Amino acid sequence: REGQRELVHGVYRTILREKQLFIQAPTGVGKTMSCLYPAVRSVGEGISERIFYLTAKTITRTVAGEAFEILKKHGLRWKSLLLTAKEKLCVCDSMECNPAACARAKGHFDRVNDAVFELLEKEEIYDREMLLSYAERYQVCPYEMSLDLANWVDGVICDYNYVFDPQVYLRRFFAEGIKGDYVFLIDEAHNLVERGREMYSAVLYKEDILKIKKLVKPYRKKLEKALERCNRQMLEWKRECETYRILPAVGNFSLALLSVMGEMENYLEELEDGNLRKELLDFYFEVRSFLYTCDLIDENYVIYTQHDEDGRFRVKLFCVNPAQNLQNCMDKGRSTIFFSATLLPVLYYRQLLSGRSDDYAIYAQTPFAKEQKCLILGRDVSSRYTRRGPEEYGKIAEYIHAVAVSHTGNYMIFFPSYRMMEDIFERYQELYGTDEAEVLLQSSSMQEDEREAFLERFESDSAGTLLGFCVMGGIFAEGIDLIGERLVGAVIVGTGLPQVSYEREILKQFYDGKQENGFDYAYRFPGMNKVLQSAGRVIRTREDRGVILLLDERFCSPDYKGLFPREWEEYVVCDRKGVGKILKEFWER
Repeated sequence: REGQRELVHGVYRTILREKQLFIQAPTGVGKTMSCLYPAVRSVGEGISERIFYLTAKTITRTVAGEAFEILKKHGLRWKSLLLTAKEKLCVCDSMECNPAACARAKGHFDRVNDAVFELLEKEEIYDREMLLSYAERYQVCPYEMSLDLANWVDGVICDYNYVFDPQVYLRRFFAEGIKGDYVFLIDEAHNLVERGREMYSAVLYKEDILKIKKLVKPYRKKLEKALERCNRQMLEWKRECETYRILPAVGNFSLALLSVMGEMENYLEELEDGNLRKELLDFYFEVRSFLYTCDLIDENYVIYTQHDEDGRFRVKLFCVNPAQNLQNCMDKGRSTIFFSATLLPVLYYRQLLSGRSDDYAIYAQTPFAKEQKCLILGRDVSSRYTRRGPEEYGKIAEYIHAVAVSHTGNYMIFFPSYRMMEDIFERYQELYGTDEAEVLLQSSSMQEDEREAFLERFESDSAGTLLGFCVMGGIFAEGIDLIGERLVGAVIVGTGLPQVSYEREILKQFYDGKQENGFDYAYRFPGMNKVLQSAGRVIRTREDRGVILLLDERFCSPDYKGLFPREWEEYVVCDRKGVGKILKEFWER
C-alpha cells in the first residue's frame, strides 16, 4: 500500500542502528505488518534475537497474531507466543498458587518440561486455547507453562505490563543486569502515556493502615506500633490537607513503612493460610510497591495527599512524566518502535515516552482518497460545562437527526461522558422519537458478550439507520474494525477533554512550571487523541465512504486546527441549518 514501503525501510534502519522510532500512520496504511515484517527479517538475519509485540488491549493482540499467520502462509518459520494474564488462564476458582490449594501446582515441575517440549516440537503459534489444551493434558499450570515457553519462542505478543511494570515484568528477560537484542514493537503507543504513569505511581490509604493495625493488634504488638507510627504521620497530613496538598518529600513516612514491612515479613513466615494472611499479604504488596516507587522519585514525580470523594484519605507518589522509567526498560533491548494512528503532536509523545533526544519520527501518508470522507465542523454548538442543558442538547440532537436522515446506514455518536450521552439520548427521543433511526446505548458495565452483541448489530445489509451512542475513549472508540457499510459515519460531541480533577490540575501546574502549556499537556492533547481515535473508526479501507462531524465550536479555533492530522486538511464549517445540504451533496456524489 501507499506509504508502507517507507515505513518498512524506516523500521528496518531503526533496528539496524539500535535507535527508537515514532510512527504516526493513519488507519489503512497497514501499520502492524509494516512494523512486524522488517522486525521479523532482522531476527532472520541475526541482527536481533526476539520480538516483543506490546499492546494495551486484547483486540490488538489478535491483530498481531493474524499478521504472524499471514507471514507463516508465505513461508515464515517462526514460533510466537500470545502471553495471557494469569487470572484469564487460571483453571481454579481462586488463584492460590500452592500445592495444597491447586492440584496443578502439585508436581507441576515434574511434568512441565514434557509439555513445553511437545509444544515446541509440534506447534508454532501458541495462543490461549492451545496453552489451556496442553496444560489440561499434562495437568500443569498454563500460566507458568507459558512463561517457560517464552524462553524458546521468536516472538512474544503481550500487554505493556510484561516489559514495563515493575511488579509484573518478565524477570527472565528484563531483570537487573540482563540485556538482549530485543525489538519492542509498541502498538497504539498513545496508550502508554497513561499506562506508564499508572505503572510507576503508588498510593497508600490511611484507612487501610488502620484496618491492618486493628487486625494484628491481638497478635503482634511490634507490628501494631510500627503501623501506628505510619498512621500518626498520615493523620498529621490529613489535618493539614483541605482538598489536596503537594508534599516536598515522604522521608520519615518511608522509614516507618520499612519497619512495617520488616515486621510483616516476620509475621507472614509463621502465619498459616486464612483470611488474616490473605489481607496481610495484599497490604504487604501495597507497601512494597510504595517503597519501590519511593526509590524512583526524581524531578518527574509529584507527591500529594488527597481527600477522596468517598471520604478516604491517601498519599500518592504520582509519576507525572514516565519517560525515563520507560526508557530504562527499553534500554534492556536493542530497538523500540512506537506506532499509532494518533501520535500527534509527536513532540508531546516523545517527551513522555522516551528518555532519548536522537529518536527518529515518520509521518506516513494516508492511502485513502480525500473524496472518501466528508469532514464537517459544527460551529454553533459546544460541550462546555457552562453551555450544557436542554437547549444545547437540542441543538446537538438536531445535528444527529440531520445525519440519520441524510443517508441510511450505521453511525456511531461519541460523547465525552455517560451522563451527557444519556441526557442527549433523552432529548433526541423527545424531539424525534425512534421512527427515523434505531438507537443503541453503550453501558458502563458491559461484559465481553454484550460488547460483541452491540457490534454485531452493525451489519452491512441493515435496512434502516442505526445510531450507536458511545463514549469517547471507551471500548468502541478504539481498536474496532467496522469496514464498508458496517459504519458510514461518526459524530463526535465535544473535544474529549479529560474530566477536571486534582490530578489533572497537578499535571497542568507541573508543565506550566516547566514553561510548557500546562493545559495542552493535561487536557487538550489527551482529549484530541480521543477525538482522533473515535473519528478513525469510519474510513478503514479504500472502498469505505463516510462522514465525520466534529460538534464543538472549539474545533474551529487555531489551537485545535493545529492538531488536525494532514488527512484532515479539507473540511467544511457549517451550522445546523446548512449541515443537511452538505451531507446530501456528499452522499449524492
